Amino acid sequence: MLSLGSGGAKSTKPSFVSYVTPEEIKLEKDPPKKKKHPDLLPGEVEFCSANPILKYTQDDLSQRGVFGTLFCTNFRVTFISDETSQEETAKTFKNKLYGENDIPLMCVDHIYGVNDEKRKLLTGAFVKNKYPSKMIIHCKDLRVFQFCLTFTKEEDAKKIFQGIAHHCLEEKSLKCVFAFSYMGTPSPEMQRKQETIMFDSPEDWTQEMKRMKTNCRLVTENENFELSQRLPKYFVIPSALLDLLSYQGKGLPIWCWSHHSGCALFKASFPSVTQEDGDFQKHLDTMINAVAHNYLYSVKTEDLSESLPTIQDIQQSYNKFKQFFLIENSTEFWLSDVKWFSSLESSGWLDIIRQCLQKAVEVVECLEKDNTNVLITEEEGTDLCCVISSLAQIMLDPYYRTLMGFQSLVQKEWVAGCHAFLDRCNHLHQKDKECHSPVFLLFLECVWQLVQQHSPAFQFSETYLTVLSDSVHVPIFSTFLFNSAHHKESFLKAESPLAQSGPLSCPTVWDWSVQFDSKAQNFFFNPLYSEKVKLEKVLRRPHKPKHQRQLSLPSTAFKTPSKKGFFKDETDSLKKMLRVKRISRWMGSPDSPAATSREFYESWQQRPLDYHSLLLPCLDGPSVRVWMQRYLRWIPEVHILGGGSVAIMTKVMELLSQVQDLKRALEQRDSSQAAKIEHRPFIQQRLLSFGSSGRLSSSFPFAHNRNRSFKPIIPTGLMQSLMVADSLASQEDEATSFESLV
Repeated sequence: MLSLGSGGAKSTKPSFVSYVTPEEIKLEKDPPKKKKHPDLLPGEVEFCSANPILKYTQDDLSQRGVFGTLFCTNFRVTFISDETSQEETAKTFKNKLYGENDIPLMCVDHIYGVNDEKRKLLTGAFVKNKYPSKMIIHCKDLRVFQFCLTFTKEEDAKKIFQGIAHHCLEEKSLKCVFAFSYMGTPSPEMQRKQETIMFDSPEDWTQEMKRMKTNCRLVTENENFELSQRLPKYFVIPSALLDLLSYQGKGLPIWCWSHHSGCALFKASFPSVTQEDGDFQKHLDTMINAVAHNYLYSVKTEDLSESLPTIQDIQQSYNKFKQFFLIENSTEFWLSDVKWFSSLESSGWLDIIRQCLQKAVEVVECLEKDNTNVLITEEEGTDLCCVISSLAQIMLDPYYRTLMGFQSLVQKEWVAGCHAFLDRCNHLHQKDKECHSPVFLLFLECVWQLVQQHSPAFQFSETYLTVLSDSVHVPIFSTFLFNSAHHKESFLKAESPLAQSGPLSCPTVWDWSVQFDSKAQNFFFNPLYSEKVKLEKVLRRPHKPKHQRQLSLPSTAFKTPSKKGFFKDETDSLKKMLRVKRISRWMGSPDSPAATSREFYESWQQRPLDYHSLLLPCLDGPSVRVWMQRYLRWIPEVHILGGGSVAIMTKVMELLSQVQDLKRALEQRDSSQAAKIEHRPFIQQRLLSFGSSGRLSSSFPFAHNRNRSFKPIIPTGLMQSLMVADSLASQEDEATSFESLV
């Protein structure tokens, strides 16, 4: 270990340079006698293991590694170091299910085998020639693991390699997923009180209808899926729709949300094209008239399959985009940094995010400004319809910007709305690539754009969104394991008689106590959230985002989608176009969608500032940014020590804590004002968890500074900042320690 002193004269740089690679390091003659084993979860079974395995550690200067044992279980791939780690126990944000050296099987994206410096993508467990000497695992949460297999016995190396490849890459049955072997104890908090509305009972839907004051009708006839297996158990439709059997489960306008003016948002799948022309015409007339007559408003329709990218386009774009963040070493990072802007633009991912937000704004404009009903459609009505309807509701309804409200929205539009999580996320590693697409991640990306532009309007933080995106690939939660309500119910009924421990049941992802303790869950809340409207007379200033070269594309004119399909009033044109064998393009609006949305956005900016009313995103230039916390948290080269959004947030919380101290002092002087003073105890808890903002990395709380500590140049307290005598520009960050892992 090389230690650099923090005081006195600077130490001379060491002249010794080692040209020995980790593969050439000779092992000790006497290996560790006691073999370490992972702490298995209830129901977790160990399949195979190998020792010693060298796990590479990405470093700023060279590639280093640590020896340990590699395991494969029915839940994860896990590496246990032979060295004692103090960092894992010191974490304030620690996942109970898996650690930093654990990879849930569902989280494995690709596995590469390396032989003689030649890298090959594996598609299965079968290997024709010799087994690779090095294994590289790319994860869906963008972590990269590299394991060297040359030091272990050949038989053990083959066993662990084949075991990992088989359980991570081969097609499997749903009943083999770890969720149905997991026997964790249900959380008492979740059993006692479930604040998230699950929308799995008529009472939940009735409560939501009363909240929105809608006159639509609750459908319970599909409780046993007699109407259609593609429809939810319970859903809401216009009251004028009576003969539901004639729809054959297709083309039903399902209610999403109601505006206070009386107009509403509906979504629907395409009608069945196998019906005769007469019945088809009658079906269309009934569908459109029911939506219009229910509220005596006109109906504007939108075919999302024509105006937005297909799920295949979304998949291809994300495949290109994520490659920029799967970094294996520093050299690869700096090579990719040279072509950063061109790579972002060529992937098209940020543009897809912008298109979805733009379409949601158009929906909001119809509801808020024009007071017209909106009907959005696509092939199945469970992909982009979920994205656009959810975004529109977040922009319109402040309830869905709270943590419980957001979770209830995901339950209503995605889980109860029969989004095909199992197929879209490819949890079973099916070879049919046509059905794979990160649609739910696209939605979370759009929500993050809103959160980072209007932070005080959201009760939840970006850390919450990042953890939610990670939880999709944890094979425990029923929320993301099924394609529909019928799929879930039929599977659980079929498998429960075979279960030895009683009826099968899986926790939902909303039971966060399964993954995190109460202190870690404090990171889910946004301390900047404004619970009450305090600045009613302050006019909103135009949004002028700071230029962020590392996180967004240069400021360019917004490109409208090449496909048309903006909202239409002409229902006759709708009926005419739907008569063809396949629904095609609908009549376009004479006005440019971008122009009308721009006018709508500018008029909204002139309104008084109110985070509990309408909320619109800015879509110009670098306003649509890269989700830094999710995509850059595992890349050490981009971590800002003592800076970034974490340092800013900590400073703000320090100020909030001081303000609360002053309020409590005033409260003691005037006890009559005690009930009016707001108290947020979790801010103090967060401050204790954060520690000093100057010693945190911008990737906190996910990645920590492992190999170095330093003296920050940024003052860590208000009084300290006032007492600084020297210019900050003349100070230097000073490294105090550097520790090798090899």
